Amino acid sequence: MAFLRTTRPEEDFEVIRGRAVLLRQPAAGDYAEWAELRARSRSHLTPWEPTWAHDDLSHGMYRRRLRAYAKDVREDSSYPYFIFDTSSGALVGGTTLSNVRRGSAQTASLGYWMGVTYAGRGYMREAVSTLLPVAFGTLRLHRIEAASMLNNAASIRVLEVCGFEREGIARSYLKINGRWEDHILYARVAGAPLSEVPQGGGT
Repeated sequence: MAFLRTTRPEEDFEVIRGRAVLLRQPAAGDYAEWAELRARSRSHLTPWEPTWAHDDLSHGMYRRRLRAYAKDVREDSSYPYFIFDTSSGALVGGTTLSNVRRGSAQTASLGYWMGVTYAGRGYMREAVSTLLPVAFGTLRLHRIEAASMLNNAASIRVLEVCGFEREGIARSYLKINGRWEDHILYARVAGAPLSEVPQGGGT
């Protein structure tokens, strides 16, 4: 068992309800909607993501992802979520707490993506603000780290509005779309006030 891992029921982190979004761990029945949204958003997403595999959107690859997700959650190493609009039920994007480090660190890395149709409408800000209390409470993490490319203004805005503090720049930090890119490093620690999510505008 991981050192200082949460002992709360799994239901406390499998589904997380916010005002305008619902975060839920990916399921087999989400494949068609996920694949359609990712395909439609490809040109919007690829500048900010690692190079997609040739079969990235295939049903077989999705099933492999689900198996990996289930293993990661069991091992307390990663917590993936799809983001749904609470009014329409539509899948709008995804977010993940990954690279969970226990022991003396109690830290995880935050990542996210938003479908092109839903970008700039405040979904990601609410999703991150909804996830943080679970990360710090149910999952008992102390520190959440995130990184953004220097020219990704939307991602930077999400992090700063959600209370993340800029800590520096990491050179050639991640290989994005085939190139090693510098990233701004951000973090938020437990105990920092959880501000209200502004209404309208932004990612």
